[in-house]
Amino acid sequence: MRGIIARWTLLGVSALTLSACAADSHASLPQFMRAQAAVPLPEPAPDVKQMVHDKLDSVFMTTSHPRQVRVSAPSRDVQGHGWTACVRAEVDSATGKPLGSQTYRITISDGTILDRRRVGAEDNCDSENYEPI
Repeated sequence: MRGIIARWTLLGVSALTLSACAADSHASLPQFMRAQAAVPLPEPAPDVKQMVHDKLDSVFMTTSHPRQVRVSAPSRDVQGHGWTACVRAEVDSATGKPLGSQTYRITISDGTILDRRRVGAEDNCDSENYEPI
């Protein structure tokens, strides 16, 4: 009798151990039995004003002498997990002549400005509200 109980106990422990190994999100089990993949927590909204103030040279060339720098509120990047914002300033050309107002879209991730590009027709920067830094 003790042998039967020992065998059933060993069989139950083995089944539990094997089922824990096979229940990841890629297992061939039904969806409700799979372990859920961990979803990263969303990154909090960055302080765009402070970031642009501290790293103005990562958005505008220092020789362009940016003036009247203004930023929009951050919005979630639709292509990734970071943030985007628009930055506008009065700048000069390389020869020192005023170019007027130039607008760039910046990409922010993990508190760092990763990319900047001049806005195009597909960007919404014209409809944004800007605040001075």
